[in-house]
Amino acid sequence: MTTALAPDQLLYTPTEAAKVLRFGRSTVYELMAEGSLKYVKRGRARRIRRSDLEAYVNSLEPLPN
Repeated sequence: MTTALAPDQLLYTPTEAAKVLRFGRSTVYELMAEGSLKYVKRGRARRIRRSDLEAYVNSLEPLPN
């Protein structure tokens, strides 16, 4: 199993996104609920674009040493 972003995969389930980010699934849902992680919704299904995962990671600020 790989946790890297697959170049051909455009949408991720919250569970897949959690594996990629190395967060818990509930943390991903919390990020989605607070608006920190954008997602699309079709019916009951929520999916996260690869570009939104990358944007979220790029927005994280490193802690000072």
